[in-house]
Amino acid sequence: MLGLQYFTFREQWSPMFLFAMAAIVILYLYVDGPYRRKHAPDQAGTSVMQKVSFILGAILFYLAQAGPLSLLGHMMFSFHMLNMSLSYLLVPPLVLLGTTSYMWRLMFRAAWWQKLKFMTNPILCLIMFNMVFSLYHVPVVHDYVMTHYTVHRLFYVVLLITAFLMWIQVVSPVPEWNRLTDMRKMAYVFANGALLTPACALIIFSGTPMYEVYSDPNTWVKMMGYCVSGDPSYLLAQGPSFFNLMTPLEDQQTGGIVMKLLQEVLYGSILAYIFKQWFKREHADDDELPSAEPNPANGLT
Repeated sequence: MLGLQYFTFREQWSPMFLFAMAAIVILYLYVDGPYRRKHAPDQAGTSVMQKVSFILGAILFYLAQAGPLSLLGHMMFSFHMLNMSLSYLLVPPLVLLGTTSYMWRLMFRAAWWQKLKFMTNPILCLIMFNMVFSLYHVPVVHDYVMTHYTVHRLFYVVLLITAFLMWIQVVSPVPEWNRLTDMRKMAYVFANGALLTPACALIIFSGTPMYEVYSDPNTWVKMMGYCVSGDPSYLLAQGPSFFNLMTPLEDQQTGGIVMKLLQEVLYGSILAYIFKQWFKREHADDDELPSAEPNPANGLT
């Protein structure tokens, strides 16, 4: 299917990365269960829906970064953009919604973290994520990152950190980290969508293929060297077009459309979530107000 049959199980599923993600999920369940009950029994644990949210986030991150979707992302730009959307627009809010304030306080309890507090400024987080994301999709930067393994991993780590810093402004599991009102959160999400639009538009409306890693066979083979065992030069017998259902330009434009559509759906869902939380709080405040109806016992007779 889509050329995956030409690759081994190890190349498709990256077992070591799978074990690492499984270890993170096990650690999450341990901290939420036995560790919390022993060391902080007064702290609330996660609900079933929170566990589902965290585990779903872990599964999607694995598939996008090391599973079959990752391999397809090296063969088709449209799958690459799908992976970017899953990894940095969907996974962070799923993880944040699936965790509790106790977990985050435990993780960042060391005093030296306070020295990095300036990095949580909402405006700085907004600029950092969108700047790194847009820079990554400049053709010369993208081709270089995708063909240099160490730079590739470091760049993806920076993207993930900035994505979490950006999303934690919107879906914060720790009350004292919540620096934006609900209305400002909605404006923040709109601003994110606006800042991502130029990169998507550039990809969609370009009249020529911009990325050599998806159009030039020699550059593509160099990129594929990080996905396959041994010498990847045997792939030159087929070339990138063999594993792609579209022309490089069609694939590129499809990738930009996929990114923009998923962004709109995900951001729209987050906006609906914020509005729902705001609506519930507003009505909870109304319910707590004293009744304005006169008390017959105090009335005139």
